[in-house]
Amino acid sequence: QVQLVESGGGLVQSGGSLRLSCVVSGSIYDIYTMGWYRQAPGKQRERVAYITRELDISYFVPSVKSRFTISRDSAKKMVYLQMNNLKPEDTAVYYCYARVRQSFSDGGSDRWGPGTQVTVSS
Repeated sequence: QVQLVESGGGLVQSGGSLRLSCVVSGSIYDIYTMGWYRQAPGKQRERVAYITRELDISYFVPSVKSRFTISRDSAKKMVYLQMNNLKPEDTAVYYCYARVRQSFSDGGSDRWGPGTQVTVSS
């Protein structure tokens, strides 16, 4: 069984900062890409940022590129999202993502955390 658990969400004023963390646990052979998605009320879930095992980083939301920083600690099986200068439009449930292999012969599967709420007040 593989579990992803996020932490670090909360309520913050516009211009503030939060750091999201996510830990992957369970029967794991390897973790490929890790990342963050978010879903705002009434909107579809959108991909925010990815970081590969080789530490290649991609940001998919232009408005966050200069404000958010994704990082990972592969030894701890953790991924982070440092969010600075938060804006009300960043309000969403943030979901951790990881592509996980559970054995040498496993091609990998996509796993998700339950989400953590981030609310930015104006």
